[in-house]
Amino acid sequence: MMKILIIVAHPDDEVLGCGGSMATWVDQGHNVRVLFMSDGVSLRTAAPDYPITSAELVQQRKDAAKRAASRLGARLPDFLDFPDNQLDSVPLLKIIKAVEPVIESFHPDLVVTHHNNDLNIDHQITQKAVVTACRPQPGLSVKRILACEVPSSTEWQDPGSGPYFTPNWYVDISEHLETKLSALTEYSDELREWPHSRSIDAVRHLARWRGATVGRPAAEAFMLIRNID
Repeated sequence: MMKILIIVAHPDDEVLGCGGSMATWVDQGHNVRVLFMSDGVSLRTAAPDYPITSAELVQQRKDAAKRAASRLGARLPDFLDFPDNQLDSVPLLKIIKAVEPVIESFHPDLVVTHHNNDLNIDHQITQKAVVTACRPQPGLSVKRILACEVPSSTEWQDPGSGPYFTPNWYVDISEHLETKLSALTEYSDELREWPHSRSIDAVRHLARWRGATVGRPAAEAFMLIRNID
């Protein structure tokens, strides 16, 4: 059994990026846990006519994240409650020091996080904090770090701005694609109509395409950041 820790910026990133893999890993008997850096929604209530309070919206999103985790078979998620879409306003060292105790207490074998050139700034900072927190010191439990792709962030970045997402690690999610899509419906407020890349159809098509590139009915793609065999 492996311990697998998913560290992402916002609730919905985990399902979009690796929900099928999470369900697959759980089915294989692994211990899967999710850590969110922020709630992903609280900034929206800044509009004076927003219908509910920030606290109510945050609780709704956290409840959705718990339901999504249950659908995937993962442990109930943890939240660090950093400001939504404002991680660049927080000292990086503070973020790293919030991630480190989770890694030290859980002792994951595998960590999954964002690609370092996603369009969303919270994704970029999360990735940097995770890689720093997982620096290969003696005694570190982490043997492998993977970067996932999150539709409407990974592919929207200008490829000239930095390294483009070029997958070299795939997980066959053929048996769990529908589980991923089912979990994604818990984040209905984040979903859009086709042909938006954050639509159910687009997520299904991406999984089919990633699978086709490696001869499987459906897959999720990752970039390998580090592997210690």
